Amino acid sequence: MAARCQLPPVLRRLARSTTEVSRQPLLRQSLSRHTVRHISTSRPRLFQPTAVSQKGELTSEKYPDIQRDSRFAQVTPEHVKFFKDVLGSESAVVDGVTSDAADDIAPFNSDWMNKYRGHCRLVLKPGTTEEVSKILKYCNDNMLAVVPQGGNTGLVGGSVPVFDEIVINMSRMNKIIEFDEVSGILVAEAGTILEVADQFLASKGYIFPLDLGAKGSCHIGGNLATNAGGLRLLRYGSLHGTTLGIEAVLADGTIVDDLCKLRKNNTGYDLKQLFIGAEGTIGIITKVSIQCPQRSAAQNVALFGIESYELAQQAFREAKGQLGEILSAFELMDEGSQQLVRDVTGNKSPLEEKYPFYCLIETSGSNAEHDAEKLQSFLEDVMEKGIVADGTLAENETQIRSLWTWREGITEALGHLGGVYKYDVSIPLKELYQMVEDVKARIDAAGLLGDTDEFPVRAVVGYGHMGDANLHLNVSTRRFDERVEKVLEPYVYEWIAERQGSISAEHGLGLMKKKYIGYSRNPTMVGLMKNIKNTFDPNGILNPYKYL
Repeated sequence: MAARCQLPPVLRRLARSTTEVSRQPLLRQSLSRHTVRHISTSRPRLFQPTAVSQKGELTSEKYPDIQRDSRFAQVTPEHVKFFKDVLGSESAVVDGVTSDAADDIAPFNSDWMNKYRGHCRLVLKPGTTEEVSKILKYCNDNMLAVVPQGGNTGLVGGSVPVFDEIVINMSRMNKIIEFDEVSGILVAEAGTILEVADQFLASKGYIFPLDLGAKGSCHIGGNLATNAGGLRLLRYGSLHGTTLGIEAVLADGTIVDDLCKLRKNNTGYDLKQLFIGAEGTIGIITKVSIQCPQRSAAQNVALFGIESYELAQQAFREAKGQLGEILSAFELMDEGSQQLVRDVTGNKSPLEEKYPFYCLIETSGSNAEHDAEKLQSFLEDVMEKGIVADGTLAENETQIRSLWTWREGITEALGHLGGVYKYDVSIPLKELYQMVEDVKARIDAAGLLGDTDEFPVRAVVGYGHMGDANLHLNVSTRRFDERVEKVLEPYVYEWIAERQGSISAEHGLGLMKKKYIGYSRNPTMVGLMKNIKNTFDPNGILNPYKYL
């Protein structure tokens, strides 16, 4: 608590920050914060490419227990001709069957972490729902397996082929169809990039109810398919609540038109919910209807240093109580994650001292003066109570962006340093960080953690959406190593199951977590899911080898 001892009893300023976040007296800060945070931080362009091999090992070689389904046909020149006739444009078909297109197909075969890599030889880019329908009907009739693919920003290998499945990439279906400026309802195609949708909404005074670090690359259809959570879930809830309707195509080519634009529609089963989080295993989402909230006129961001996880929990409780209706984000980062960002970027921390934990709070409201007063009162209270040791408050848009970089830049910093084993999980808040400590101790005991190249593991860090009890456990490695994976799995999932958590808070199951679903779902639930899969996709052509 040394840093706090330097502060006067009544908070007059927060501690010194970097040159990016100036040290102005809190009580004299400008109340005119009408701009909002809106920057592209998807796969942030702050760093150099990852040190991990850009090619990576074939998934089928890495996991030899997974065998290609013999029911599926091999893609032939005849099949390619059909698809070219359907799609017309040469750019809509990346053909590695009748020509040498290995370099062009490579980005579609691998995930962005280079952890999973298939050997697909054909990529199709439909431009309309009707084209998706014709493609799927033909594939179903000819037993050709397919993988739906959006921005390919997932963590669990769900959007890349395992073997030679045809990739159906949705990037050409990227139109914003309509927007109602009174109700705030947006209708758009599934291939619309999240940031593009948010920029469009910003011009209308609205905001997309989802915000991700990958917003500059991910597609909104993929967001629905994985039920992405992100930074705004605390304020706006999940996509299960904000999605009003969808259009999707089933495995046999049937177009499911449930593109409802009403908040209330109690006529029968709410079937759209089945497609949200289904990872393209029962159908391909082609259009979405989303309820978008009004964009806040005033925004404030503060970053705090905290001495313990127990105090971080107290800070969150106080924030909910004192900032309630304007609290839009409460993010937790440990010192390890912040040190990695410092190491990679060379930037100086916003706070003078280092702390075991940091919390980033964002408030969003309609009255700048009112919001600033509430946040000021909150800061004074938590610092006087000894909950927060040190902190800094952004005064303008540039400083807001700077503070958010310390949270949103973690993923890219980790990737720059080598391979990363990522676990995006939900754990009861009381024990959320204990997982990081237990995993670190386990890896250290196995002799895999160290500061030199002989040790595969560089660091074990934790951060995430504390407001949603969502932890991002990251094991940063110098290289992917089978010994590390064996230490981690199934230990991580067993640890979560003992505490009745979820092995997948975001990103879904994909290939990585398919065989571990039993740690979060009982046999009855898994059986019902398989029944749904068999009903919608009896031939199993949609995203095989994953999910269930």
